[in-house]
Amino acid sequence: MIGATLLVHGVGGIVVETEAYRADDPASHSFGGRTSRNSAMFGAPGSAYVYRSYGLHWCLNAVCLPGSAVLVRAIEPQSKLDLMRVKRCVEDLRFLCSGPGRLCQALAIDRSHDGLPLDVLPFEFRAPRQASAVLTGCRIGISKAVEAEWRFGLRGSVYLSRKF
Repeated sequence: MIGATLLVHGVGGIVVETEAYRADDPASHSFGGRTSRNSAMFGAPGSAYVYRSYGLHWCLNAVCLPGSAVLVRAIEPQSKLDLMRVKRCVEDLRFLCSGPGRLCQALAIDRSHDGLPLDVLPFEFRAPRQASAVLTGCRIGISKAVEAEWRFGLRGSVYLSRKF
């Protein structure tokens, strides 16, 4: 997904940071089985799983296998920057979408997007035009399976949520 273009209603940019979660991963929302909160994780590959983190921020994931998803942690803002700045009340491009909550706020993603296909409007998802230099590291913001190096980032990007 690193280097892919992600847009919602034409707002968005280039994916620069993600984290992966499998069904057998104790840090995954699906680890304990299907619930009303995580049911989209068991949906069709290429669909959105949207959840609220700490009761404050929406987070967007791309479902890839049943019970497995990839959290989109950060994008490089490129399309409709003026709308993102208004939604986030932030001028500096580095802080518009550098973190899953910031990203969802800038792109106006919420629970209504849960389960929707990522390749159908309001979403637009385009594969990268070229291979990207990808960094790997441990996931952040979790307390289980922290040693798994399933965090991925675009080498050299200033739009990451946190340095590798």
